[in-house]
Amino acid sequence: MTASVSRVPCTVVTGFLGAGKTTLIRHLLENAGGKRLAIIVNEFGDIGIDGEILKGCGIDTCPEENIVELANGCICCTVADDFVPALDQILSLTPRVDHILIETSGLALPKPLVQAFQWPTVKSRVTVDGVIAVVDGPALADGRVANDMDALQAQRAQDETLDHDDPVEEVFEDQLACADLIILSKSDLMDAAGSARANAIIGEHTARAVKIVPTSQGKVDPSVLLGLGLAVEDDIENRKTHHDDELDHEHDDFDSFVIDIPSIANPDELALRVATAAEEENVLRVKGFVEVGGKPMRLLLQAVGPRVNHYYDRAWTADDDRRSRLVVIGLKGLNRPAIERILAG
Repeated sequence: MTASVSRVPCTVVTGFLGAGKTTLIRHLLENAGGKRLAIIVNEFGDIGIDGEILKGCGIDTCPEENIVELANGCICCTVADDFVPALDQILSLTPRVDHILIETSGLALPKPLVQAFQWPTVKSRVTVDGVIAVVDGPALADGRVANDMDALQAQRAQDETLDHDDPVEEVFEDQLACADLIILSKSDLMDAAGSARANAIIGEHTARAVKIVPTSQGKVDPSVLLGLGLAVEDDIENRKTHHDDELDHEHDDFDSFVIDIPSIANPDELALRVATAAEEENVLRVKGFVEVGGKPMRLLLQAVGPRVNHYYDRAWTADDDRRSRLVVIGLKGLNRPAIERILAG
């Protein structure tokens, strides 16, 4: 068997904060048809919410040891320190994995990550099957890649050192520029006109013939996403981005921290407080696990701006840390004390 045949295919799943990457990957796990998968999850925050969601799937073909979490910052900034060791860990698994999914943080630029697949010690073992960009359909239909664009523009206006377009816009455009397939998520929340607007905006930022797949709840046939066989690492120089001339990039325009809150009595009241924090304090993303008094089940809460979803994902176990903890992500300068007061009620 040649090295090219024996290399394990990897799919990079990128997309902005809250676009629906984890939901998409969970659906892939649940419908992989016996294919043995492994996942590298890159968190932007101090606790691994996305990794815990995926570990909670209970799928035999992707056991917990096949899920590796990278919580030390953006994967495209820490490729050598974090990604390569994670890859080594996965490739040492027995039985051998059939396919690796890499969920980047919402802030990651996919191109530096794909370029790492050109390194001799990496290229001999794995290949990039394809790059998938997940886009928040309803936000894009409203002309936004983030929920609070006013705060974003205010931050940009205050920074006299900026000599380029909005950083968040650049991240979004770079993700589209590297994509082989674009998933337009939450399509059930858009009407025909909104869908047309979202598709038109995507079309403005994709130079190549990239297909757009509308989805709801991350439901895409795995055969559409896996097995593309594109060897993207060999074509990466044809994908032009804003950061091609930079050796590295910074994420200093974002803040991320973890807030502990007391056990709650009413999930809907907490959802209202999260939405209030998003409106009043420019919070982009909130996610975490929460203890509800008198309930044996763990509450999973996720929010993108003022849009808040919550549900009981599984029962608490004896090994769980039952503290209610929320990861908060937003633009630089978040007022943490104010956010803590709002979320704590």
